[in-house]
Amino acid sequence: MEPKIPFNKQFLTGKELEYISQALAGGDISADGRFTRDCARLLEDRFGILKVLMTPSCTAALEMAALLCDIAPGDEVIMPSFTFVSTANAVARAGAKPVFVDIRADTLNLDEGQIEAAITPKTKAIIPVHYAAVACEMDRIMAIAEKHGLLVIEDAAQGVNGFYNGRVLGSIGHLGAYSFHGTKNYICGEGGALCINSPELVERAEIIREKGTNRSQFVRGDVDKYTWVDVGSSYLPSEIACAFLYAQLEAIDEITARRRAVYEVYREQMSPLEEAGLVRGPYTPQGCEINYHIFYVLLRDEATRNGLMAHLKRNGISAVFHYVPLHTSPMGAKLGYRDGDLPETEDLSGRLLRLPFFPELTAGEQLRVVGCVREFFERATRQRSESHPAGGRQGR
Repeated sequence: MEPKIPFNKQFLTGKELEYISQALAGGDISADGRFTRDCARLLEDRFGILKVLMTPSCTAALEMAALLCDIAPGDEVIMPSFTFVSTANAVARAGAKPVFVDIRADTLNLDEGQIEAAITPKTKAIIPVHYAAVACEMDRIMAIAEKHGLLVIEDAAQGVNGFYNGRVLGSIGHLGAYSFHGTKNYICGEGGALCINSPELVERAEIIREKGTNRSQFVRGDVDKYTWVDVGSSYLPSEIACAFLYAQLEAIDEITARRRAVYEVYREQMSPLEEAGLVRGPYTPQGCEINYHIFYVLLRDEATRNGLMAHLKRNGISAVFHYVPLHTSPMGAKLGYRDGDLPETEDLSGRLLRLPFFPELTAGEQLRVVGCVREFFERATRQRSESHPAGGRQGR
């Protein structure tokens, strides 16, 4: 029996343990040590981001962003329903309402053409989510936000090292949020970062991150003591996690090249199935540069998707789908949403299947995956042929 092919496998550069050992030898593993600072500086310098604050997760970064935007009870924030729950939780936990807008059929991103219709006097911000590191139409979104006096928080959880017209994702809105979760391209198990692109938000972001105190100013010597000055929480990552992450960030180019090779094999091998109209692969608009986070296929309908997923599983291949649209969830129902509210989101999420994808996935393993997909459709064709043999009675 052939070995199983997992959906994801974490890639190590070989320097993670060395850097963790250095952090331990340094004697301070709590927060904001050498590696935490080095991670932030690397991201700032490489991507031209004004200020990066490392966080324990992308969820934490989104929560910080909501605090910085003063999102409060009664406010509304526009976002897609096709996203991870953290996007909406950052808003809901502040007492505000996530206002879900449908997605585009080509990119699966927030449909910028539907944003203005969702704006009301209660709207405070827009959260575009860069699905699969394919950029939302940020020029249009930023123009809408400026016109209506709204703030923009980029959910770039999947978008680290993805670009839109030459600008890195996370650097375009007023704020951006990154994820370094174990399922992402560059990882530390659990980790994230807040990208601050508006100078007026930097000082308060430091305070919110330090439990609402001005400790950062004290550490720099700007004040002679620190105290409670604002709301906040403990949004500081472990130095150990950042030591691990620094090894990953140093290898961004290597990791991206490996992932690109995997992506291109899938693209080439799946093209006959795409040309036959059996599947549709990812779409990257002009001006967008992806980081090769995932490779998905869209099937004809949900039954076909589920059938293919089960067929792959029977053959030892793990393929998964996401997301269950937030507006169709129990929490979405509490917010007043119902099935049918966002037809594109519901249709596309029901037909999407993510194939195994990780840097060390071999071309041979990919050929096995694609061969299994091809076998599924060939078997379905045979079954249809056997149930409707040529020469049988026909009618109109």
